[in-house]
Amino acid sequence: MQTNFTPDQLRDPAMASSEKILRTCVHCGFCTATCPTYLLLGDELDSPRGRIYLMKDMLESGKPASPEVVKHIDRCLSCLSCMTTCPSGVHYMHLVDHARAYIEATYTRPWHDRLLRWVLASVLPYPGRFRFALGAAMLAKPLKGVIGGLPFLGKRLEAMIDLAPAKAPTRSPFDQPGTFKGHGERRGRVAILSGCAQPVLKPGFNEAAIRLLNRHGVDVIQPKGEGCCGALVHHMGRDEETHGFAKRNIDAWIAEMDGEGLDAIIITASGCGTTIKDYGFMFREDPDYAEKAARVSAIAKDITEYVTSLTLMEPVRETDFVVAYHSACSMQHGQAIRTEPKTLLKQAGFTVKDVPEGHICCGSAGTYNLLQPEIAAQLRARKVANIERTKPDLIATGNIGCMTQIGKGTDIPIVHTVELLDWATGGPMPETLEAAGFGKRASQTLTIPAQ
Repeated sequence: MQTNFTPDQLRDPAMASSEKILRTCVHCGFCTATCPTYLLLGDELDSPRGRIYLMKDMLESGKPASPEVVKHIDRCLSCLSCMTTCPSGVHYMHLVDHARAYIEATYTRPWHDRLLRWVLASVLPYPGRFRFALGAAMLAKPLKGVIGGLPFLGKRLEAMIDLAPAKAPTRSPFDQPGTFKGHGERRGRVAILSGCAQPVLKPGFNEAAIRLLNRHGVDVIQPKGEGCCGALVHHMGRDEETHGFAKRNIDAWIAEMDGEGLDAIIITASGCGTTIKDYGFMFREDPDYAEKAARVSAIAKDITEYVTSLTLMEPVRETDFVVAYHSACSMQHGQAIRTEPKTLLKQAGFTVKDVPEGHICCGSAGTYNLLQPEIAAQLRARKVANIERTKPDLIATGNIGCMTQIGKGTDIPIVHTVELLDWATGGPMPETLEAAGFGKRASQTLTIPAQ
């Protein structure tokens, strides 16, 4: 694609990076076939190719973003399916991230949109605030229909209330800084991301990861000062806040790396993994953090990536469960992790089925299902229908957002991949499966004591 940026514009590193990305696009349109919003809406401007044209015109002109551009960029899920499809290697993620930051800096949204985004940015990345907000949402569930009929924010508030769990999750004993020692001879030392929303909604994910790693001789560290990775605000174009969260994590992890050392930084939420692996790019021009950020990104690994590097112990429980594996967009497109989780589940004794149209987003996409609830609901219905076609006993995935989104559309139990691996190798049955009555169905032949 030919570009016409001025020399002054290209002195801005972000603009120079976007210009290089734009020049790699050859207008082939392969991306339209795998774009969820184009499949639903059929509008070229709601495809990656169409959005690339809009972003090019916006950035080249140097003018404030227009309402039309904002509408179509806001509809983008950042699922990155287009990057998997693109034969030219267009790095759409960095381009749309820059466009969102540009929109945030140049466009004044309607008051109700600004208010909602401010609330999301002020609540979701902070576990204490988020826990309080969940309580309020649970109390508001009986009024969901009334709230949904309110002007401006009604449908979005209704979506927030609908996504809240029916009961408050319990606090985890693992939810604190400290070291969890591995069993037997030490095979590794890793840090684990506690994050923000996940430890509130599903603290059992990290509990299962810590048990699994400890059982395989790996020490797990939860460093003091670590928290939200910045992904939630990053996708809203709030770069300053994103960098603040990222710097805090980088400082916490570098202290461990330069102390006793780390073999990896383990992430159990794939959306966070995509962002942390991009810290090196995000801080490439920062003289104080460029080198440190690159070091962090280099050892960041999804839990299934790291466990694949170990020799998974033989399963101690035999089950006849059929698992539909849902690969989160941030897993398969953002991190290009496609086979590892399925291979591990098969090694653990499960029958694994691929989901038809597995490359199409479920509609979660960070805060997308709160900001674009109508489109997100259509994508959820499509995803659930495809999952149910496989007739599984349960669903496994590696991202809390997908789990919350899909779980609202089906009665099939949905669990984290690491919970199944932990259970199969000696840990407790996941709470979701216990609640669904799976304890009575499973053949639980133990060869070692449960941990």
